[in-house]
Amino acid sequence: MKGKELRKSLRTTKLGYNERHAKSGIHARLPEIETFPNQYKGYEITIDIPEYTAICPKTNLPDFGTITLHYMPDNACLELKALKMYIHAYRNLGIFYENAVNRILHDVVHACRPVWATVTGTFTARGGLSSKIEARYPRTLKA
Repeated sequence: MKGKELRKSLRTTKLGYNERHAKSGIHARLPEIETFPNQYKGYEITIDIPEYTAICPKTNLPDFGTITLHYMPDNACLELKALKMYIHAYRNLGIFYENAVNRILHDVVHACRPVWATVTGTFTARGGLSSKIEARYPRTLKA
């Protein structure tokens, strides 16, 4: 990073958050999500992943939650063991909830090119607040 860029990334909010925190984990190298050829059309798949963990990039404390992936496959289906390894790679990654859900959706869409997909993250309460984040592909899809 150079001068102006570095200053911008270090600029903090009143609570101490900065651009580095906001972008943490977005471009991290993660295992490939493998697929296999889909043999049928017009059906939906729901995958619940109750053991999601990551690290808060601001506090370095662990975050826990359930990721639910709901999609309609087109020509490829997600291979579950590869998906499990991909999700487990988040365990030591500093990333905010919102970024994790959107990154998972991006990587799933890149891997299998579904007709549509929704990724929902339901995160364990922290400080008395629980969060539920949902990202959709295509972005205009409304359930």
